[in-house]
Amino acid sequence: MTSFVATERALQIGNPGDGSRLRLFSGSANPALAREIAGYLGISDGPRVSKRFADGELYIQIQESIRGCDVFLVQPTCAPVNDHLMELLIMVDACRRASARQITAVVPYYGYARADRKTAGRESITAKLVANLLVQSGVSRVLAMDLHSAQIQGYFDIPCDHIYGAPVLVDYLATRDLGEVVVVSPDVGGVARARAFAKRMDDAPLAIIDKRRSAHNVAESLTVIGDVAGKTAIVVDDMIDTGGTISKGAKLLRQQGAERVIACATHAVFSPPAVERLSEPGLFEEVLVTNSIPVAEELRFPQLKTLSVANMLGEAIWRIHEESSVSSMFR
Repeated sequence: MTSFVATERALQIGNPGDGSRLRLFSGSANPALAREIAGYLGISDGPRVSKRFADGELYIQIQESIRGCDVFLVQPTCAPVNDHLMELLIMVDACRRASARQITAVVPYYGYARADRKTAGRESITAKLVANLLVQSGVSRVLAMDLHSAQIQGYFDIPCDHIYGAPVLVDYLATRDLGEVVVVSPDVGGVARARAFAKRMDDAPLAIIDKRRSAHNVAESLTVIGDVAGKTAIVVDDMIDTGGTISKGAKLLRQQGAERVIACATHAVFSPPAVERLSEPGLFEEVLVTNSIPVAEELRFPQLKTLSVANMLGEAIWRIHEESSVSSMFR
């Protein structure tokens, strides 16, 4: 199985002047991640101009020829989600009008993913709307990571490669002396994700936190299904937003006798009051996230550990460019 721990490896595809048709450009959402990906690929992220007019409208110009090129645009649609989404759409349109052969939207974090179905009358399925916008803007393919629900992959009328941050998190956990481990799903909906994570951890046992949600961003944990006493509980989720679900779950795990609690999530959304909840003394030994979303300095706390998914994304980009299998990365 491929290891995605940060290394010095670079694929040395080549620079734009030596005949390579691969181009990578970054939006403003996470340029540091784009630079890491470019470093893995052995190329430079492409030049572009971005500015705002007085009325807030965004202007973007790609500053090199991309005619006939395989273009990858790196832009997580994290907060401010509407600005970053619109920026991505404008970048796609600019590349399409510049005669790019293929345009892949690399979306490490897919905003609006939680609006993936109607739960009441007269609601929008915004995750599908965003997929439609990307397709209509001219995207040829989407590369996404840890979508909130698996069905979102089917919302696109174009190929969508769905990859996972779990290998990066598991690679890190393998360096730790964890003792007896139990993988915990913070809710019933995350059982499949937690089960896949547990399989990567030598088929560790699984536990589930049964909860009920009374309103958006408010969760109440009720009971633990499974044995966690005396074990290291690894709570696995796709994202941490306000931290309510995972912190309440951690408290319950502690009450049920868990010796240590480690939180693992691909996407560090960290809406207030997430930091206060996650940094509570004696609750989490570590909070592991990836750099799919940049974590501002003021949101960092002692228990937080950020792991890079640049190598994983870089490998996926290379395989897409070479028309090789992406799914085999996770076998």
